[in-house]
Amino acid sequence: MKSAEAVDVVIIGGGIVGTVLAKGLAEKVGLSVALIDAADPKQTQESNTDFNPFTDTRVIALARRTVAELSSVGLNLEDVAKQHNGELPPEIKHIEVSDKGHVGLLNLNSDDYHIDAFGQVVSLSALTRLAANASSAYQYIAPAKVETVTQQKDAVNVALDNGETLTAKLLVLADGGRSGLAQQVGIAKTVSDYKQTAIVFNVHAQTPHQNKAYERFTQNGPLAFLPFDSEIEGVKARGNGFSVVWTVETDAAKSLMTLTKTEFVKALQNAFGYRQGKILRVSELASYPLMLVKAESLTSHRTVVVGNAAQALHPIAGQGFNLGLRDLSTLIDVLSASSSAHNAQQNAADKREDNSESQAAPEYLTERFDAGAFDVLQRYANERKQDRNNTITLTDTLVRTFSNQYFPTVIGRNVSLLALSMMPKAKKAFVKHTTGYGETPQINRDRNAAR
Repeated sequence: MKSAEAVDVVIIGGGIVGTVLAKGLAEKVGLSVALIDAADPKQTQESNTDFNPFTDTRVIALARRTVAELSSVGLNLEDVAKQHNGELPPEIKHIEVSDKGHVGLLNLNSDDYHIDAFGQVVSLSALTRLAANASSAYQYIAPAKVETVTQQKDAVNVALDNGETLTAKLLVLADGGRSGLAQQVGIAKTVSDYKQTAIVFNVHAQTPHQNKAYERFTQNGPLAFLPFDSEIEGVKARGNGFSVVWTVETDAAKSLMTLTKTEFVKALQNAFGYRQGKILRVSELASYPLMLVKAESLTSHRTVVVGNAAQALHPIAGQGFNLGLRDLSTLIDVLSASSSAHNAQQNAADKREDNSESQAAPEYLTERFDAGAFDVLQRYANERKQDRNNTITLTDTLVRTFSNQYFPTVIGRNVSLLALSMMPKAKKAFVKHTTGYGETPQINRDRNAAR
């Protein structure tokens, strides 16, 4: 076995969450970082069924605040265009929320809130590659799997299947929760099975999307259309493409997945209607089960969980990834502030020692900043608590309200949609939260954050 290498932070998981965090901690905070990923970055075959972040064809909607925070760590979505012949990730400027067969309808336009867009739509693989190629300030170890994690008083040891062992002051789990490492370090999780399945695919519609997204609630479950131009059957969409997430009960999903293309398009058209004219083409389908998975604690001894490793949400409001990015932003800010405070105290102690013959500075001020110290991790957990709880509650409530066909519930949600459409202050509050600014101190908000 190779001798252990010491770093400030070890991050497990080389997807977009782990990659952005590694870049931010190395470049903005100045910490030594090692990023470990089980996926092979040399794999090039695109897939919507595996977990390789470099080939994952799934699409995500980035909230306005998420776009701003990615930019703050040097990841500008304009650079994604270089991977796609100059095409910028589509902006979402208009949103329509409707309940099939009922009167509930809500329309949101970004201009009404003095913002350019509610967010942007980008493929996971494109965003991950952008982040991975944007920095060389940290170690990248892949493909490699973690064999054991050992928490000690002053460090965490991480043994890999390639024979390497790393020791760090702080371990960050950004592996999506699939590895079971969280439980190994003492972080328990609660699981609530929605008994639903998300079917994900791309479509080409008859008319241009004009930067409009749809959330349509149907008898079988929520149906989301996000503006996104893809290539299907050798034909590239030209402003008329959408990425679709169709959430249905698991048994219904199995039936839909067995339909022919023609039959599936007919079922989709019936659920969505003709808002964009006819559905012309549908890509290959992929599916995954839906459940709420929530870590009971965000921290353990010298360990933090972030992103989907901390909470995996239903896609109904598109909040999961955006909530995970706010995890990263907070962790970077907390470590940056704590490191700066430590360095300031150390500098002050050095000056006092130089100017007097008094005893040496306390030992804790002569050591390097400890990124895994209890008070640092406790501050992070406290700062994430409200935003995390509110977003999880919002998403879970929407799932249980809009997936329920109980008549009084149907009436209640349609009344709510109609009321929301007629109450500007309520709409503004909803927009602020879903664009990521609902729990942000005013001093840190975008000046155009849904005024």
